[in-house]
Order: sequence, then C-alpha cells, then structure tokens
Amino acid sequence: MALSIWESLAVLAAGIGAGTINTIVGSGTLITFPVLLATGLPPVTANVSNTLGLVPGSISGAIGYRHELKGQRARILRLGSVSLVGGAAGAIALLTLPSESFDTIVPVLIGLALVLVVLQPRLAAALRRRQEATGAEPAHPDGGPALLAGMTLASAYGGYFGAAQGVLYLALMGLLLREDLQRINAVKNVIAALVNGIAAVVFLFVAEFDWTAVLLIAVGSTIGGQIGAKVGRRLPPTALRAVIVVVGTVAIVQLVLR
Repeated sequence: MALSIWESLAVLAAGIGAGTINTIVGSGTLITFPVLLATGLPPVTANVSNTLGLVPGSISGAIGYRHELKGQRARILRLGSVSLVGGAAGAIALLTLPSESFDTIVPVLIGLALVLVVLQPRLAAALRRRQEATGAEPAHPDGGPALLAGMTLASAYGGYFGAAQGVLYLALMGLLLREDLQRINAVKNVIAALVNGIAAVVFLFVAEFDWTAVLLIAVGSTIGGQIGAKVGRRLPPTALRAVIVVVGTVAIVQLVLR
C-alpha cells in the first residue's frame, strides 16, 4: 500500500512519539497503531508493522539507559529468557486467536498495574520494616518465581499487542525487586526490545506487513528512543511515577473506547 507524503510524515512523527514514550514508560503503540489504521492498513497488518518498526526504538532506548544497566546482566538474562518465551507465545496468539478476551482483560491488568506503581513505595517500605523487625532476609531478593511468572505473562501480552506492556513490567519489578526505579526502567527497555524482537521474528515469516510503515516507524522510534532516554533519566522517582500513571490511564481510556 502506497502512503502519501502527509501520511508518511504522520507515521514518522508517530514513531518518534512512540519511541520517546516507550523509553520513559511504555504505551507507544497507542500512538502509532491508530495512525497506521488511519492510513488504511488492516488492523492485524498495522499491529504487525507497528511491532516490527518499534524494535529499533526499543534498542535505542536501552542504549540510552546503558549507565543504569551496569551490574544487571544476570537479572536481564534471567528475566529476558522467560520474556522471550512469553513474547513468542503472544505473537503466535495474535495470528491464531480472536482478540475479544484480551480486549476485556487488558484494561483491568493495566489498572491493577497502575495501583501497584502508585503503592509500590509504601508496600516496599512496609516490607522492609517487617524484615527489619523480624531480622529476616527477603525470601527472593530477585523476585523469585512470582516475578518470572509475571514477566512471562506480561511478555505474552506484549507479543500479542503491546500497549502499556512497559507499565506492567514497571509494576511487577517495582513491587518485587528492591531496586531504584530508574534502574528498573532500564531493564524494562531491554525486556521490551527482546519481546518486540522475538515477536518480529515470528511475524517476518508468517504475517503480512507494510515495509514503508515499518521503516518510517523504525526511523522515528530510534530517534524517539534517544529523546526518551534523555528525558526519562532526569525524572525523579515521584515524577516518573506520575508520568506512568498518566500514560497508563490514557491507555485504559483508549482501550476501553476503541
């Protein structure tokens, strides 16, 4: 499908916006996906093209957060391995299953994730006080099976559609890891790159996509990834949480109304 010059500029601009917001929080798909639909692409083709195009943006954002990634190689390998499995399962589900069940449950999942993001400082502080009072060490200082299972399921959703998958990652890791939010955000960007990447590999062989749209989003999201890293790394934890809540709320509204 041939895009006009104005449609191409709109897709490029959407890619920049998506790459920026994905690096800071997530939910960039909510910018690019409606624009691709507006150009006339069928929904599945638009979704696949969007996933392929956002891979370079995720990598760009992860590179922008490279300082915060120091010392987290083992964590990334552990979480990344289960996320790849989940992402591949989600991509296959997109090609084989109807979307009605996801349409119902996704807004609820994002809402719960936002609650966890808001309450995470209090929950973490209460857990630390309890551990200090009893003298106990965390049963699973790196999240344990609960985090692995949660990341697998969140990545399956990410491979299927991906809107607000970053919010789910931040909520899960923020609750289950004793770690600075910016370092968690850095891991989130790597995981998102892995999940988008494995979904892209599946789509390349079995799904229809529009190369022009893919390339425009890829260029835009790569630029946006660097912008997002520069902005996001300067945000204090409270401001970053506020951005997460705002973006997540917009995601819920769009998903409910679409």
